[in-house]
Amino acid sequence: MAKDKGDKHPDESFDPAGEGAAEGEPVVRDKRRIDPETGDVRDLDETTEVDLDDELQRLLAGEDVTEQVTDASGSDPGSEHLADLKRVTAEYANYRKRVERDRSVARELALAEMALSLLPVLDDLDLAEAHGDLPEGSPVALVAQKLRATMERHGLTRVSPAGERFDPMQHEAIAHIASDVDPDTIVDVAVVGYHLGDRLLRPAKVVVSAAKE
Repeated sequence: MAKDKGDKHPDESFDPAGEGAAEGEPVVRDKRRIDPETGDVRDLDETTEVDLDDELQRLLAGEDVTEQVTDASGSDPGSEHLADLKRVTAEYANYRKRVERDRSVARELALAEMALSLLPVLDDLDLAEAHGDLPEGSPVALVAQKLRATMERHGLTRVSPAGERFDPMQHEAIAHIASDVDPDTIVDVAVVGYHLGDRLLRPAKVVVSAAKE
């Protein structure tokens, strides 16, 4: 069967340089960097357009392209993920610290409120004991002892600073009297104070010595 004039074998119109083709006939430019016959890498001139990116060209050329993948900014994604993980871990650790701190503060406030409500009871027990109304071994004395021990176990401590130097941050002066002791010395404690841990629940009400005129 005769060939149509327009039918040409692909090799007949294949002209890598685009030269020698008949006028009006299509020209196919070979843009392959690897020679299909020899397997060698071709040296493409500046006028030849290559659509393959550099990494794919190196892969086709048999070069090692096992470099670590980086994003468009040139940073290492693995390092970014590690930094993100560290940041999230630090944020979670800080969150746990805040929760524990808030929980501790809430516990102290609740305990302080409970202790303040019991201070009048402790004051009444002190007055009863001072007047001899709590004989040793009596049921009431045993109850008072258990109550005080329970409060002390939760951090409640008495402040009875007789003989100490007056401290306006810890004590409340209700009177000043002339005395032979050094000025600003506590000579009597009218009402004991209380601490709950490091928190001052109530300052001790005291009588302070004054300088003789």
